[in-house]
Amino acid sequence: MRIGLISKGGVANFAENFDKKEDVPDLFMFGFDGKQEVSYERELKGETGFFERAARLSKRAQNTVVCGCITDTLGHKRKSVLVAENGKLLGVSDMLHAVDGEVSSGAALRVYHTKMGRMGVMVAEDLLFPDVMQALAMCGSDFIVCPFGKADGIHGILLRAWAYIYGIPIIFCAEGYCAVANPLGELAFASSHSPVEWDCKMVKEYHLVETRKRGVWGLGDK
Repeated sequence: MRIGLISKGGVANFAENFDKKEDVPDLFMFGFDGKQEVSYERELKGETGFFERAARLSKRAQNTVVCGCITDTLGHKRKSVLVAENGKLLGVSDMLHAVDGEVSSGAALRVYHTKMGRMGVMVAEDLLFPDVMQALAMCGSDFIVCPFGKADGIHGILLRAWAYIYGIPIIFCAEGYCAVANPLGELAFASSHSPVEWDCKMVKEYHLVETRKRGVWGLGDK
């Protein structure tokens, strides 16, 4: 799978200058653009077209587009990630964990069925919570994408740790920085350039873990 990571600039600027070529990446992933606010009400009225631009880009490129933004639902603002593929809006995922009241929390996780496989979406600071990664892994994700805002050293450590513990590759794109962590606990790729492309092998790792317990009520001899 070939991925295109755009860590500087948003969907609008990239789509405007996008020149389709033969070897287009399977995935265009944008960093989390916190300045980009999207009102569902204005989108539905046709006053803005953020979702449409992302969908049109995916149609022109015939690939999958993932990008972060701030969504506004009647005054409730959330950090969200938009997913579009081949001209169709597949859905919007919200961040589950709202820290310090900066934004509102979302409702549910989602794994998207794409032409690349099952893609789990981890939104921004949800990266700090291992239960999110565990849930996406248990729900059959082949790989995880995580658009982010401003990243620092701890986020690279968490990427490597979660990819190793849960055995699934994580694709990370933040403001001015992008990386791919593999199940060996390594950063297989990291760059501050934008846009940049990378051939990513989606290899997962699983182990069968067995435990023995004594004295479980109802199972022992009476």
